[in-house]
Amino acid sequence: MKKRFPECENTSSNKLIPLAENKSKLVIENPNQFRVCVIEVDGCAIKEGLRCDYLVIPDQQDIKKVIETYIELKGSKILHAIEQLEATIKKLSDDPAKQEKVCIIISTRCPLTTPEIQKFKLKFKKTYNAKLEVKNMTYTYRLS
Repeated sequence: MKKRFPECENTSSNKLIPLAENKSKLVIENPNQFRVCVIEVDGCAIKEGLRCDYLVIPDQQDIKKVIETYIELKGSKILHAIEQLEATIKKLSDDPAKQEKVCIIISTRCPLTTPEIQKFKLKFKKTYNAKLEVKNMTYTYRLS
């Protein structure tokens, strides 16, 4: 990662890295205890405009393939979350089109899959080389 935000970064090699906001919670499982950089995007790395909550990047020395993980902890407005993720990728990704990414929206909304969300999943794969996941309330994501 070329862009650095030392005042917004926390490095962790814990087995579990919890991120929470309101009722939405994501736990990052880090079984190999890689060094992981958690960047607080909202209000720190990006202070204005659309932005997601967190960007998680494994340390390149620990891992062969670096995957940027963009995280939005949301209430029910999934379409707004998608816009926030897109804006953040455009501003922070080393290579918005080619760098491999995972985008995770934690939502309190049900149902989580609609034809509209399916279209966005395809768009994210095609445009940003990103796997878009929409999950409910508390979700565990495993780093590999």
